Amino acid sequence: MAFGDEGELTLSIAVRFSPEPGAVELLKRYRLALNYAINRILSLNLKTIKEVHRELYRELREWFGFPSRIALDCYRDALANAKAWRRNPHKGKRPRVKKLSMLLHPGSGYKIKDGYVEIIGGIRMKIIGWDRRYDEYENREARLVYREGRMILWISKRMPRPEQYKPRDVIAIDINERKIVYGDDEINKGIDTAVDRAYRWKLLAESLQRRYSSPRYPAWRRRKAIHNRIRSFHRKARNVLEDWARKAPLKPVRLAVKLQHAVAREDLTGLINSLRKIKNKDHRTKLIIMGYSRLVKWIDWQAMKHGAPIVIVDPRNTSSECPQCESKIEENGYRRLRCPRCGFEADRDVIGKLNTRKRALKMLGIKVIPGGVLAPLTAPQMTDVNTNRWGEQMNS
Repeated sequence: MAFGDEGELTLSIAVRFSPEPGAVELLKRYRLALNYAINRILSLNLKTIKEVHRELYRELREWFGFPSRIALDCYRDALANAKAWRRNPHKGKRPRVKKLSMLLHPGSGYKIKDGYVEIIGGIRMKIIGWDRRYDEYENREARLVYREGRMILWISKRMPRPEQYKPRDVIAIDINERKIVYGDDEINKGIDTAVDRAYRWKLLAESLQRRYSSPRYPAWRRRKAIHNRIRSFHRKARNVLEDWARKAPLKPVRLAVKLQHAVAREDLTGLINSLRKIKNKDHRTKLIIMGYSRLVKWIDWQAMKHGAPIVIVDPRNTSSECPQCESKIEENGYRRLRCPRCGFEADRDVIGKLNTRKRALKMLGIKVIPGGVLAPLTAPQMTDVNTNRWGEQMNS
């Protein structure tokens, strides 16, 4: 999912339909042609779409029997894969596509009509599931995917980005392995993560791999039933986390919209490198499979979709600094921290949330006036106010 250009949001809609043998055969032929095109592009060091068209268009049409539109989409898809491999600083072997998927252009590549999806080449499949909330927006490029007996067409759409409101305060989000804590200085709410549920599926898959392996050879790779079972366990773990990551950000974002607050989160770029250094294997694995980048992506997406301003703050010392006096705090029990200077004490996650909110308020130019009133730092000071509003004589 990409966020799109300025003023627009890009989203993908899944259209499920019953697979046809002709569509599966076309996908297999497309995969063969795509791998051929990738190797040709890398071997000949082709870099522009004009060079690729000159070298590959006729071959894709004549050798693989593709219509003109599919041949164009195939070498465009191959060029994108080749460019991604070239940009990768840790690239190994040449890329090889294994999944059955195909890029399709709207109109000339695919059409949706009368409850059916029509693919170029005379393939027509009945739709069995469709999210109709975004029908008003134009269909753009799509990708046809076939996996484990299910065929899905992922259609790209663009919708206008809602205008952001001017925030009065901040709903800060602190993320850890067990829970997401969010709120402001008074509101404190939490959402349990799905890491433990996903980790159980991962352990089941790994136990099967150990059971059907030997020091010389992993036998489970050659036993199709066991291999499929292991893959299903890994897929369930992945689906649990993906479903949770999509739904969890809705609560803090809806709260922020209701209160007309901004949404603040920590900048977790490069966190994966720190997680790999954790010595405890179980703790390290849980944090890695949780997918912080996936979660913050959906937080940003939901905030932009609902028009809530997003503030990304520096994560350094958010859980080790007192939110009141900014002194270094000390442990005072399990996940409890206490400031030796001012005596402030709270849960580690609450302290992280408060510090995130404090930094976000500073970035937005909003300060907290005693009594809970919020005002921008640039607000003019009122110096001509009569302290005796009622005009009564004041005692000296």
